[in-house]
Amino acid sequence: MPKITILPHETLCPEGAVIENAPVGESICRVLLDNHVEIEHACELSCACTTCHVVIKEGFSSLEDATDDEEDLLDRAWGLKSTSRLSCQAKIADKDLVIEIPKYTINHAKENH
Repeated sequence: MPKITILPHETLCPEGAVIENAPVGESICRVLLDNHVEIEHACELSCACTTCHVVIKEGFSSLEDATDDEEDLLDRAWGLKSTSRLSCQAKIADKDLVIEIPKYTINHAKENH
C-alpha cells in the first residue's frame, strides 16, 4: 500500500503529515479526511466545486487521468498547476504520493476579498 506525504499547510496540517498504507482505489480526499487532515470539501466529494484542490508534487503519473468534468472545474481552482487534481476525484494507485494543499480555495479567496 502506498504512502501519502502531505506537505505543511499553515492551518490544516502545520507540521505536514505522512499517511502510511493508503488504500489503493480510495480518493485522496477521503484518505486525508479519514486521517484527520480536514481538507475542505464543500460539495461532499461529488466533483462539483474546487475546494479540495491539491497539487501532486510526486507520483502524479501514477494517477488515472482527470475526467473532462474534473478538468473543467480545475480551470477555476486557485493556484492551478500542471499537476493539480481535485482530491475527491483522484484515486490512489500503487505509487507513493507527495501532495501540497494550496493556501487558499475559491471559498477562502472570496471571503477574504
